Amino acid sequence: MWKPPERIRHTASPGIWPTAEEAARSRLFSPLDLGSRRLAQRSWIPAMVPWRATEEGEVTDDVVEWYARFAQGRPGAIVIEATGIRDVPSGPLLRIGHDRFVPGLRRVVDAVREASGGETLLLIQLIDFLRIRRRPERHVFFTRHLRIDDALRERLGGTREDEAVLRERLETMSDAELADVLPARELESLRMGQRERVGDMEHPHIRELPAVLPGLFAAAAARAREAGFDGVELHYAHAYTMASFLSRLNDRDDGYGGSQEARVRLPLEVYDAVRAAVGTDTLVGCRFLAEECIDGGSTVPDAAFYGRAFAKAGMDFISLSRGGKFEDAAQPKPGWAAYPYTGRSGYECMPQYLSDAGGPFLRNVEPTTAIRAAIRADGLRTPVVVCGGIHNFQQAESLLQEDKADVIGLARQALADPDWFRKLRSGHGEDIRLCRYSNYCEGLDQKHKQVTCELWDREGLEEPGVARSHDGRRRLVAPGWEPTNG
Repeated sequence: MWKPPERIRHTASPGIWPTAEEAARSRLFSPLDLGSRRLAQRSWIPAMVPWRATEEGEVTDDVVEWYARFAQGRPGAIVIEATGIRDVPSGPLLRIGHDRFVPGLRRVVDAVREASGGETLLLIQLIDFLRIRRRPERHVFFTRHLRIDDALRERLGGTREDEAVLRERLETMSDAELADVLPARELESLRMGQRERVGDMEHPHIRELPAVLPGLFAAAAARAREAGFDGVELHYAHAYTMASFLSRLNDRDDGYGGSQEARVRLPLEVYDAVRAAVGTDTLVGCRFLAEECIDGGSTVPDAAFYGRAFAKAGMDFISLSRGGKFEDAAQPKPGWAAYPYTGRSGYECMPQYLSDAGGPFLRNVEPTTAIRAAIRADGLRTPVVVCGGIHNFQQAESLLQEDKADVIGLARQALADPDWFRKLRSGHGEDIRLCRYSNYCEGLDQKHKQVTCELWDREGLEEPGVARSHDGRRRLVAPGWEPTNG
């Protein structure tokens, strides 16, 4: 993963923990109307992929226990991991592209309701992604994947030699020589693995995305409603299909790329289809990027434009992230796929404790504040969720008091301590496990291993009934907590 050259060590600060009385008076623990629902408190656990589904995208006992454990902390809302809207193989990621997934997802809903005493709202994040292939071995690329056509032959001086001989010759070329003769996309496929883009208009299935995606998202949202979720979060962030439509790099020439108005067109059409499918009694919002953090990518003014458009369209909430793109990802090893959190944009999404002067805390606050202000300037009151390195009460409360956000999102801190919310509200802040921001969890995610936290995954392994990782070395959910002094 990319790291800033400064390598300044930052330490999470507990600040001053509130008493139970102070917490009760805080804005953080005050309710907030969210569309047709009400948040009991202004806290939010964003979507995190824990790699606990089956290879067929089905819910497992481990999935149920994962979300039930977060619910025991009684946050205002939990967003279930990015869940695929297509019924296609995608490894151990949850899917919702067919009715057969509904019963399993209903198990998660029921478990969260029970564990939170009905206090926590539950949403599911809906995602579409384009195809990305693993980086091929060099020999495999030149013998199987490289397309030999007249244009490539012309680049090689008009050679008419036999294709098999030509492939062998190319395989022996140096990287510098290949950079002069291979088309940019072929060179990328060799170095990174083949990746589809929304601008690949020569492919019918890419050209037809605007006609296909609204229906897919709407059908998935209807299944989420049937499963009992309070709402859906449309995944318009990071390296995936909808974020790519919003990106400044989207150069489609069919009215869905180029200008801001054209880039936001499909995301709005998806929202309209979803809203029509689920009505007004199901929450519908989205998560998108405050900044792409890549060369030529979308910036805060772009995001402010999108945020205003989403709010005007009637979204119930807006959640903001940053970075996490394929464009600057590190080169994967042969046999591995590119991971969109290994470049500078990935660092901006999940900065760690060894950082630049800005540090890993509150890095997305200033952009979020600007986007929220643009929405408010239009007279719109759409709640805005801020995320990124928030871990103590003072940080959360001041962001709310200063009207920089309406809801506080905690991902890594909630993973470190799912009871952060209960402990704060009951006056037991001193019992909180503070995230170290070492990105231990991110390292597991990158390897598609079951995600856990180093602060608790070796604790009490011998206790009866503790579910363990596939290798048996780590527990899969945090130990329980109950106050010891009332």
